[in-house]
Amino acid sequence: MSARPLPVSTPAEQGVDARGIQAFLDAVEAAPDIEPHSLMIVRHGRLVASGWWAPYTAERPHLLYSLSKSFTSTAAGLAVAEGLLDLDAPVISYFPEFEADITDPRSRAMLVRHVASMASGHLTETNVEAFGLDRAEPVRGFLLIPPDRDPGTVFAYNQPATYTLAAIVQRLSGQSLTEYLRPRILDPLGIGEVAWIQHPRGRDLGFSGLHAPTDAIARLGLLYLQDGVWEGRRLLPSSWVAEATRPHISTADGTAESAASDWQHGYGFQFWMSRQGYRGDGAYGQFCVVLPEHDAVIATTAATEQMQKLLDEIWRHLLPAFRPGPPADLPAFRPGPPADHADEDKALRHRLDRLALPPVAAHPAPAAGSGPWPGARLTPRGGRCTDQPTLTAVEVAEKDGAWTVTLVEGEDRLALGLPGSRWAVDEGPTPRAVSGGWTDPDTLRVDVLFLETPHRLTVICTPADGTFTARWHTMPLHPGPLRRHRAPFTSRADPAPRG
Repeated sequence: MSARPLPVSTPAEQGVDARGIQAFLDAVEAAPDIEPHSLMIVRHGRLVASGWWAPYTAERPHLLYSLSKSFTSTAAGLAVAEGLLDLDAPVISYFPEFEADITDPRSRAMLVRHVASMASGHLTETNVEAFGLDRAEPVRGFLLIPPDRDPGTVFAYNQPATYTLAAIVQRLSGQSLTEYLRPRILDPLGIGEVAWIQHPRGRDLGFSGLHAPTDAIARLGLLYLQDGVWEGRRLLPSSWVAEATRPHISTADGTAESAASDWQHGYGFQFWMSRQGYRGDGAYGQFCVVLPEHDAVIATTAATEQMQKLLDEIWRHLLPAFRPGPPADLPAFRPGPPADHADEDKALRHRLDRLALPPVAAHPAPAAGSGPWPGARLTPRGGRCTDQPTLTAVEVAEKDGAWTVTLVEGEDRLALGLPGSRWAVDEGPTPRAVSGGWTDPDTLRVDVLFLETPHRLTVICTPADGTFTARWHTMPLHPGPLRRHRAPFTSRADPAPRG
């Protein structure tokens, strides 16, 4: 279905100081360790600011990583409302085929509400162990790991807990999470096509792997902000909104620094409590920040390992930009004639429309006499590419003045045209944007943005020694060949290996 756009307003009309948004943009663009991809700000039910850093675009799905968990929570809330799921039922009761295998009393005492709140009783992440014990059925692998404490008493951020919650909902509904959410939440919210990584086939991963545009993040946050009601229709029970977004288990570690961390304020049902409001979040800066006191939602996608720093910039610049009061009371929210507000809003819109990531500063062709470049086949420096072990060679070729770098992974070959100091987008089976060329006569650099993920790969070639290096700026948490760094739409053919 075609999505109806969110209602749009100027920042001033909704009591938002455009200067605060400008300051936030200044801060994230100046930070060397934050690569922003998108920003949407909703206040009083109106979209007051939105922008995408080119070559990222509004319609592009983005890998949300653990922000996927908040969509899983929503599916669980619906299953509870429909009488399918009982939060106080033992997890094992939904998997009777494992009864004989699961003998540990704490595993057998684990309730659905415990896995929903990351309070399974384990003290550490069990993802590798659970999938290692039973790759075909990770729920069984998870339940075979005895909890260290009684369920419900300790917090541990633990992917198999969410995976188990998702598996229960999918077992009870007879549908994948995406199929279950589609008529109940996704279509009513106007969220278009999304895609979820599955394991095993037919079962959405739940704890990660959802690919959706930023608009979907904003709409989910707005649904929760509006107490589960959308355009006058209740989609999610008010009781679930309240339960999912309150702390069920403490996450504080008792250190003096804990108050300054947004991961130390408690955990709900697949939502984090924040210093302000609550949020869903995913690795590398995928955020859905809900601020009930300010009647606002902030949605971001990004690529950063400094997630707290990104939140700090939100608190430092965006939070003060929200003026108190309902919209009708806001025209004079700060000194200055209305024309000043209009000019500031216009300047912000102009900037948001022109956001862009800086390209690599490079020439699209080598200097005359440098080389040997054409036909060069380079191997990993040190014998192995640590960041992307499947990458075994890089080939450099020229035809009719156009230069190409080909990344070789066994039979897979990813050909990248060299555009120089701009971004060239290739929608191909694996959508990507490429920038790069020669940074000096003896060095070739190419940056690849895998546009449906937060990930950028930098490849540097030096033919003098016949080697290359490849580095991920943020390491993919779902590893595999380069062709897999995309949304797993079933309508899209998997890129075939090419010789």
